[in-house]
Amino acid sequence: MDSLNPPFLIALVIGIISGAALMLLILRSKIEAAREAGKNEQAITIATLEAQLTAAEKRASEFSAQLEELRQRLETVNEENAAIKSTLVSERKNSEEKLSLLRKMEGELQTRFENLANQIFEAKSKTFADQSRTNLDTILKPFKEKISEFENKVTEVYTTEGKERHSLIKEVQRLQQLNQQISEDADNLTRALKGDTKTQGTWGEIVLERILEESGLRKGIEYDAQGGFRDADGKLLKPDVIVHLPEQKEIVIDSKVSLVAYERYVRAEEEAEREQALKEHLLSINAHLKNLESKKYDELPGVKSLDFVLMFIPIESAFMLAIEKDNEIFRKAFDQNIMIVSPSTLLVTLRTIENIWRYEHQNKNALKIAEQAGNLYDKFAGFVEDLEKIGTQLETTRKSYDAAHNKLTSGRGNLVSRAQGLIELGVKSRKQISSGVLQDAALDLPPENDK
Repeated sequence: MDSLNPPFLIALVIGIISGAALMLLILRSKIEAAREAGKNEQAITIATLEAQLTAAEKRASEFSAQLEELRQRLETVNEENAAIKSTLVSERKNSEEKLSLLRKMEGELQTRFENLANQIFEAKSKTFADQSRTNLDTILKPFKEKISEFENKVTEVYTTEGKERHSLIKEVQRLQQLNQQISEDADNLTRALKGDTKTQGTWGEIVLERILEESGLRKGIEYDAQGGFRDADGKLLKPDVIVHLPEQKEIVIDSKVSLVAYERYVRAEEEAEREQALKEHLLSINAHLKNLESKKYDELPGVKSLDFVLMFIPIESAFMLAIEKDNEIFRKAFDQNIMIVSPSTLLVTLRTIENIWRYEHQNKNALKIAEQAGNLYDKFAGFVEDLEKIGTQLETTRKSYDAAHNKLTSGRGNLVSRAQGLIELGVKSRKQISSGVLQDAALDLPPENDK
């Protein structure tokens, strides 16, 4: 009976009462009809009907008692139902309040977690960026220095070469003036020497040294003076000057030609005396050619000379007089691997050698520049490779951050929801998760209709 629905009980009671009333009406009508039909039969019938009526009244009384009991039970059920409804309303209200609070806290936790994660990522990113910037500065600093050094060297080389080309004409003019001055000085000194051969030799060496200084060659580097060498027979030979050339080649210069006859030629007043002095001057030069050829400077051990030797005549006019009066003197000297030079021709030759050395140094610098450029390119290629590695590491860091953030805020049972669950269980904490992170986190809450 406790499990019956209250409306069903009410309908059942009403049905029973209606049935009992209907039966009473039917019995009464039958009794009245029997009274009219006959006394005897009616008496029997009435007695029977009265007995049935008594039984029906008894049953009606029982039904009335049951109905009263059902009414009382219905009232009790209604009271219990009202209490249950009140409890349900209260619990639903509390549930809605808790759900609203949870959703609010969810938003706050999501915001806090997001802010916290962003702060962590920004801090890590800033640290990584600072470290990357420091590493890049460390890598780029020598790279920039090398580029600057390379540019300075290239600029210096081209600037120097341009200046030297620009000053070449002025240098030639200066050499002409210098040659004229040297020749004049030599002529004047020759007149003062008065035939002293030793003094003339010393003077020739002085003029040669002066020309070497004017040529731009450096003593002890591009040339050496008065070096001692022994030939194959052990005889000591002392070339006046050995000029060094690139690729370990050398040129020997001899300045010991005698100009005594030329001095007499200059001082002679009679034509016959002049003719005789001229012959002796030419003989002196030819004799010195033979003597110089016999020394074979080009074959000296330790001297990597070219196939010829320079025979220096320190007085320009003495040189010009010899080639003017003897057209074959140059050919004879050349056949003996000797080149006759004067102050003007020797200075031009030495300046040419100095230019060769300069270009040699420039070529070496160019090779060094090319080598440094190759090293610079290697450094740059390594820098590009390191930069690509940094990009890959940044991408990997970003992916790791996204994966960690997903574990933090995404999916059922994420770290934010679990951490917040601990707070709801009564765990005390000093800090709170940012609302942004809590908003991003998908807290594992059951839907409202599941309650």
